[in-house]
Amino acid sequence: MLTYVVFAAVAIAFLAAIYNYYSVKRKDPGTERMKEIADAIQEGANAFIAHEYKIIALVALIVFAALAIVVDWYVGVAFVIGAIMSATAGYVGMKIATIANVRVSNEARTTQSLGKTLKVAFQGGSVMGLSVGAFALLGLGIVFLVFGTLMNQMAPENLIIKSNWMGINFVPFAMTVSGYALGCSLIAMFNRVGGGIYTKAADMGADLVGKTEAHIPEDDPRNPATIADNVGDNVGDVAGLGSDLLESFVGAIVASIALACYNFVILGSDVISTQMINKLMIYPVVFAAIGLVACVIGIMYLIWKKVSDKPHMELNMSTWVSAGLTVAFTGIFTWLYFRGMAREELANVGFALGALSPWIAAVIGIVSGIAIGAIAEYYTSYDFEPTRKIARSSIEGTALTITEGLGVGMKSTLYPVLILGAAIIASHKIADIYGVTMAAIGMLSFVAATVSVDTYGPIADNAGGISEMSELKPEVRQITDKLDSVGNTTAAIGKGFAIGSAALAALSLLASFLHSQVTHGESFELSLNVIKPLTLAGAAVGASLPYYFSGMLIDAVSKAARAMVKEVRHQFEKFPGILTGEEKPNYKECIEISSAGALKEMKFPALIAIIAPLLSGFIFGPDFVGGLLIGTTLSAIMLALFTANAGGAWDNAKKLIESGFSGHEKGSATHEAAVIGDTVGDPLKDTVGPSLDILIKIMATVSLIGVSIFGKYNLFNLF
Repeated sequence: MLTYVVFAAVAIAFLAAIYNYYSVKRKDPGTERMKEIADAIQEGANAFIAHEYKIIALVALIVFAALAIVVDWYVGVAFVIGAIMSATAGYVGMKIATIANVRVSNEARTTQSLGKTLKVAFQGGSVMGLSVGAFALLGLGIVFLVFGTLMNQMAPENLIIKSNWMGINFVPFAMTVSGYALGCSLIAMFNRVGGGIYTKAADMGADLVGKTEAHIPEDDPRNPATIADNVGDNVGDVAGLGSDLLESFVGAIVASIALACYNFVILGSDVISTQMINKLMIYPVVFAAIGLVACVIGIMYLIWKKVSDKPHMELNMSTWVSAGLTVAFTGIFTWLYFRGMAREELANVGFALGALSPWIAAVIGIVSGIAIGAIAEYYTSYDFEPTRKIARSSIEGTALTITEGLGVGMKSTLYPVLILGAAIIASHKIADIYGVTMAAIGMLSFVAATVSVDTYGPIADNAGGISEMSELKPEVRQITDKLDSVGNTTAAIGKGFAIGSAALAALSLLASFLHSQVTHGESFELSLNVIKPLTLAGAAVGASLPYYFSGMLIDAVSKAARAMVKEVRHQFEKFPGILTGEEKPNYKECIEISSAGALKEMKFPALIAIIAPLLSGFIFGPDFVGGLLIGTTLSAIMLALFTANAGGAWDNAKKLIESGFSGHEKGSATHEAAVIGDTVGDPLKDTVGPSLDILIKIMATVSLIGVSIFGKYNLFNLF
């Protein structure tokens, strides 16, 4: 019965997404010039995503074959389902973004209303947000239904415990849902890395030559890289973002399901009944489904109400409504769901506060996510001192702009980590390690609303580019710039949610990794002996991986950006009529440069997350891999927070100066210093930061699946 509740929530979300999609599409796209530019952006985005998905399909086929042969075929099939869901969500989001951008620009042109323009941008973004929640749960529902009736026949013979729920044997089902999560993660990694390289190469090339050398405005039609820059917003900040948050959402849910399955094996049926494990497995999925319905209400509330000219307040209101309804609805559901269980059995699974324990842990996650988001807003919004300080430093030159931004980014890591630490301790105290997974789910339970707000930002940014290239009135660009500035802050908030939930989910997956060793005949020693040399060595190596991974991404962006800078300079030098407006630049060449650079450079960084834990496991065994996961998780959290917040602060410091801060405007020396700061931050906030949270979850998921093999067969044991 509860499975159908999940599918009902998915159907409601899809209906709302379809309504919003066609509501935006029916709007007037504007002048012929606007439509011409929008068509070029759409064509470039479609071409890139088609090439990227061909590469991903090949990699996915290889991974599927490896999983099917080495682990089991049903894990491979679940992996494919996850990959399809994530890829489809990313494509749908990119599609609506390339439709909405020109309509947002035209809304600003025809109405001159900030509120009405905001509504169109948000309605376009909501299609991505609703698709993320709906496709994630649709895939999980399919995995439950398809494999639920088959698991009893497919269970490995050496399972310690076999127990039915819809025919499900707990341990192989944990492996299966982990395969589903891995499929989502792989697509997210490629979309984030490939899209991030694409968008930042184009953005940096356009800024470094157009703004600082040719002294032409941002998105000026004379700049050959402008179309590529706007294409990048869609393939990186929309398709990449959607796949990223879908992966985080699924990762948190799967962590709780896997943990419940392995807990049954560890503790045994004398301590936990089959009925309780059934409840623990289905609870997070229904919890997420209720959150999705709450998000539909919160999203449609903003779309149907009369919107003011205060975009930040309106976007926050939609998020708060979604979060508030999620808390209320899931609280009622939790009480009804667990109230029939004996207090002793609730205590056996660590529910210290009775039936409402997992809900309280989830609420802790929600509150923590909001607090982390508020901190991200403080450090990245130009309404607050850190970003304003960077803007003031730009008056004194580029070096101080960079130095101040680095300081802001580094200081911004402490408070989110303190909140995460408190959330881990509190949720664990209330509902054991299962409570930690519920805190992660709580943090992402209204993911449809947060992704809707996040996606609105790139749409508004694209609208500004179309306005500039179409040579619309300055008032139009002022409206889109205001929306874009708010979008930078909301993006930083969304990244905070993704990073925080990744930390909690990775901790839960690590616990499942430890538990899984027992099911395969290994001793459960890692958690008791974390000072083992092999584990410490793994932790040291793991701590270095995010830095190496980030360095590869920055290097990839630099290579692609260098090619872009060279091409833009070449066009300006060879065709001087471009800058005088007598000749048209070759936009297509720049699009091809960004595409080629991204497709070439994205492969190895994306595969590191899969190769590193497997290679470590087959050489050194599970103790080393456990340390690897600990080191990578801790290191990546700090680095992700630093890069996301530093980049966001640099970007908004530039926008503050462009608004006329302290008498310094576009084209001034102060503005040039801020542009360089923004350029340094570009690959940090839009390529490195968002990719790190995917890195730790892929590594944990691969380790969880692979331990069944390298737990027994590794070179370290042989010698």
